[in-house]
Amino acid sequence: MQRSVGSTNRYDVIVIGSGPGGASAALPLVESGARVLMLEVGGWVPRGPWNLDPGCAAMLSPCYSKRTRYEARTDTGRHRVGQFQCVGGQSVFYGAVAFRYRAEDFSPPSEVLGSSGACWPFAYDELEPWYGIAEELLGVSGDPLADPTEPRRTKSPARAPSLTGTGEALHRAARALGLHPFQPPLAITRSPNRVTQGCNACGRCDGHPCAVSAKGDAAVMVASLVARGMELRTRTAALRLIASGDRVTGVECLDLDTGKPITLRAGTMVVSGGTLATPHLLLSSSLQRLNPGGRVVGQYLTRHCNGVVVGCFRDPPGGGQVPFKEIAIHDFYFGHPARPELSRVGNLQQLSLPPGIVEQQTPWPLRPVARRLVPHLMGLIGITEDQPVATNRVAVDPRRTDAWGRPILRVRHRYTARDRLARDLLAREAARLLKTAGASITARRGIDTFSHALGTVRMGVDPRSSALDAAGRFRGLANLYVADGSALPTSAAVNPSLTIAANALRIGAGLAARRAGSFVQTAHQPLEAAHAAP
Repeated sequence: MQRSVGSTNRYDVIVIGSGPGGASAALPLVESGARVLMLEVGGWVPRGPWNLDPGCAAMLSPCYSKRTRYEARTDTGRHRVGQFQCVGGQSVFYGAVAFRYRAEDFSPPSEVLGSSGACWPFAYDELEPWYGIAEELLGVSGDPLADPTEPRRTKSPARAPSLTGTGEALHRAARALGLHPFQPPLAITRSPNRVTQGCNACGRCDGHPCAVSAKGDAAVMVASLVARGMELRTRTAALRLIASGDRVTGVECLDLDTGKPITLRAGTMVVSGGTLATPHLLLSSSLQRLNPGGRVVGQYLTRHCNGVVVGCFRDPPGGGQVPFKEIAIHDFYFGHPARPELSRVGNLQQLSLPPGIVEQQTPWPLRPVARRLVPHLMGLIGITEDQPVATNRVAVDPRRTDAWGRPILRVRHRYTARDRLARDLLAREAARLLKTAGASITARRGIDTFSHALGTVRMGVDPRSSALDAAGRFRGLANLYVADGSALPTSAAVNPSLTIAANALRIGAGLAARRAGSFVQTAHQPLEAAHAAP
């Protein structure tokens, strides 16, 4: 698919970013007949057998760029944060886990909120129908009825496939400990359709593009939208939003192929660059000055307090079958008997261990050993909700600029003592489970990424403490909306991609409501064209 270049620079809606938020927000707008332009700084990720090569792993991919110079200071020190720059964004490389937030996650306890003032402007029931539509669009399958924390739902996803031997071994161990294991919802197309033979169980969803386009990432949705008439400009960096009065009138961009600036205009702007890139654009444009809650733009960054525990088995667990994320455990989601003061702890789920990523994370002299060990390993990841804290934030530094002339973005984040306690509780439970499954030894490793980053342009009720209203509108500007992870006020303790997509669908449908047609009636059409992503 070639880059799309239109003949005019005036549109009904411009969507900045092609990840789960941007693609989902664009869908109801395209269905309503709006003329939509989507901007993406990267290009298409090619799909094919080469995606199975270890060199295509996310951490080694040219799509993961550090040229944006996001300089971070975290618990582990100073480092540079990269960004996924491609159509579909980070979702092209995600593990396809598609949990709904729990109903209680929309009203977190004060133990989690602290003094943050974070507040969801709606309850779970507002988002429930959009969860169902997102699951249908992405081809989600799973076993929600076995999840003891599953919220009310009007639709159930497709049934999950049978467990592999590895999944069975972990399931038996969990039951032996009195736990309630279940198969997590995964956005993976299992059955063949016109353009994919369905999942081939290669076990490399996490960290790799899907070689057969069976994974429900945002790129497959973007391809469908382009087929339906949406215009897409790849290799286009949005540098600054232009405001006049209470409206945004245009976006100044840089064409990365020609090096030439271009200004694009639309009646409505939707920013969906992600939790780091969206506040970067807003702050670089000084739009926080127009917002009564502008002081929070960039603040209250959350990213989950995660940890990995890996067990090494004398014999390959499950007979050496390629494991994926087959088992999840929510018995400790709403607390742990050892620490009753914590009303939220988190989620345990099986972790896929693609050989390429395992090798990349191993010192080079030991990589041949790591390669041979992979079949003997089983991993669990613990995902805990981290507290929204004002000092965990992003901010622009006008003294230094990046390659495109924008002020660089500085990221600051430290977990609280409560966050670390919850993570440690889950790590101990993970080690106990792996030992019960037969692991000879276990090892623990922290995670210091921003793959689950949320909250930097949060929604809320109080205009003084939230940058967005319930409709996703940026306060102070009549035609600017944000529809990505930055809008979510709190992180819950599950993977956020489905909630990002559902909320963006809701925001896009609200924008499209005045246009002809009904999105809700057309949303159930299969998106097989989406799987034609290059």
